[in-house]
Amino acid sequence: MEDEWTLVKNRTAAEGAVWVNQDRSKFKRTGGSWIDVEAAFQRRIAALGYPVPAVLETGSDGAESFFVEPSLGSASLHDAAWSAVGGTYGPMPDEVVDGAAAVGARLLAAQAKHAEPATRDALNTWVQQAGWTINVFAENPDLDTARTRSVLETGLDRLAHTPMCWAHYDYGLPNVFPTGVIDWQHHGLAPVGYDTYPALEIIAFKGGTKGYFATAAQRERYTAALDEAALHVLGTRPGRHLGEFLLVKALFFLALMKPADLTNTGKATKWNYRRTLFTMGVEQYERTGRIDTAVFPSLDDFAAQPEHCRTGGA
Repeated sequence: MEDEWTLVKNRTAAEGAVWVNQDRSKFKRTGGSWIDVEAAFQRRIAALGYPVPAVLETGSDGAESFFVEPSLGSASLHDAAWSAVGGTYGPMPDEVVDGAAAVGARLLAAQAKHAEPATRDALNTWVQQAGWTINVFAENPDLDTARTRSVLETGLDRLAHTPMCWAHYDYGLPNVFPTGVIDWQHHGLAPVGYDTYPALEIIAFKGGTKGYFATAAQRERYTAALDEAALHVLGTRPGRHLGEFLLVKALFFLALMKPADLTNTGKATKWNYRRTLFTMGVEQYERTGRIDTAVFPSLDDFAAQPEHCRTGGA
């Protein structure tokens, strides 16, 4: 019997959609020719030991390409954390952190095992693609300064001897399940550790809207698990480059944020909030070589401040 598909959501930053079959055992991803590229990539990294769904079927209906993959479960780690806090704002459960550490360690080990030496061109491409820098600086030309560029160059200098691997670019709890990682739409080369180490830190960029956060102890335990996996394969701890990784994440979270209608208060506030977090990150990194997401204000706290007290505003 042929599967009947129900729309789950349209994909972000590209045409296409995600569909689920009736018993929710399989998902179908549809779109343009890039879907074929994504399916081929997912098959390739599965063969390298990456924890990803198998590609069960590929094809085209003439208008769109598609591929089908098995479900990795009914709830992502984001879903589990969100459900556990029950609509309030509080620390995520330790079991979710431990689940994230287990999957992250598996992914990191596979990435490290198949890593390759970094080149300056590859690092520059990573910043441009993973950070969406063309879009970010087009929407925020006042942030495209000599100072910002200098900070980014410093980050790349520090990553010169960190090997690179094929990476997810949008790795986070919504894409992580207890058995693997989904949605490899925006893949590319990145320094080893870029996907996994920031996974709990980037929750702060959502401004508290996810309903949960990771405590300092949870972040330390998560990082320790990744360090153990990396040391076994690489003999080094890529987590020492978390500051560099978060610089690029600060760019990523500012991409596509400027609203077409600046009178839309909600969207304009969120855009200016992300601008503030980017500015804070650059300033922290310039001073210390690190970015402390724990000091980021929540979106609500930011919105409650008088306009003249905000930084990074339009």
